Amino acid sequence: MRNTIIFCALALLVPLVAGADEARVYRWVDAEGNIYFGDRIPPEFAEFPKDVLNERGVTVGNLAGKKTEEQKEADRIATERRVAQELQQRADQALLATYLTVEEILMHRDRRIELFQAQSRVTELYLSNLETRLTALRSDASKFQPYSDDPDAPMIPEALADDLRQTKETISRHKRNLKKFETDEQQIIERFDGDISRFKILKGLVDT
Repeated sequence: MRNTIIFCALALLVPLVAGADEARVYRWVDAEGNIYFGDRIPPEFAEFPKDVLNERGVTVGNLAGKKTEEQKEADRIATERRVAQELQQRADQALLATYLTVEEILMHRDRRIELFQAQSRVTELYLSNLETRLTALRSDASKFQPYSDDPDAPMIPEALADDLRQTKETISRHKRNLKKFETDEQQIIERFDGDISRFKILKGLVDT
């Protein structure tokens, strides 16, 4: 037979003082089935869920117990799944609101790809001109120290050295830009491929 242990049970019977907040008492059951009442919750019972009672002993609310690490991890996973589902729903709504057909998605993709390809062509042309300029600068610099084999050659002029350095830096920067354009283009293709696959699923266009 379950034991019933009452803490501060008189709190249920004491009339309210005029103007005071409504008195509340907590009720909880431990792992052995013992029922407890109290106007405060001892730390050792923090893990158990509680009912909140008003001065008439009527349940007016509930308090969740302290969760275990496993429960916390399960809640975290459930929250992540819920957020992912909500994000997917919003993405699906936007996809269906933006396009009517797969052909429209392909046209949009091709326009984006053309933009990256145009940027790449301009960058490649500029790099070609910079490489030509760098070759000429190196030829001029070969007449001076530290690039000349002639021990009596004068030290390279500061302006020429700066021009050589800046040209090399500009070439490196545009090579990085070119690589980025290529990476961005591939990402755009993959993103649109994903949109097309999802659009077909949403529209029931996938062969079964």
